[in-house]
Amino acid sequence: RPGLRPGGPRGVSPPPPRMRTVTVLRLAAALQMAIPCLPRLMCAQSDSPRLFPKVEVRNLEGRDLVFPNDFAGEVNVVLVAFQREQQRDVDTWTPALADLGKRVNGLHVYEMPTLSRAYRFARRMIDGGMAKGIKDRQVREATATAFIDKGPFKKALGIDSEDTIHAFVVRRDGTVTWHGRGPLAPQSLAALTAAVEALRPAAP
Repeated sequence: RPGLRPGGPRGVSPPPPRMRTVTVLRLAAALQMAIPCLPRLMCAQSDSPRLFPKVEVRNLEGRDLVFPNDFAGEVNVVLVAFQREQQRDVDTWTPALADLGKRVNGLHVYEMPTLSRAYRFARRMIDGGMAKGIKDRQVREATATAFIDKGPFKKALGIDSEDTIHAFVVRRDGTVTWHGRGPLAPQSLAALTAAVEALRPAAP
């Protein structure tokens, strides 16, 4: 019939190919302007700050705490380790953090060995063994073990592997402002220092 073309409504001819191409390009441009992060699906969630999840811990002096509620500092660095041999990597961070603590008031550092809840029955033995190997009381107070469901914890913090340690800079309110991983390297130290100093409490 006159005016009836495949793919078009009755009596209406489809636009020529060039016109269709221009229309699609204009639509894509409009969407890109309206939604700048369209290529990154769910961008509003990925851009939002992470919060340190609520975790019940016990330090090696036997005190029960809840992180982040019981963080002592305005600025906190938490070193999360999953395996005993990762203590070597943790130890690469501690001298630099001790030096940084002398320059930034309100900085507190925590080591957080993190184990599966399934090992909770052996907590006294595990904690006792670690405590015996640490002579410094302040280090024992700042080392808090967590026996938890690791899946939700790792998801909340964006931890994609237990094969290395993870370092977090956390505000007192639990907002995570920086995440590093592995043994301390020069570029990690620079980024850590910048993240900590950005949260430095204002001088009175």
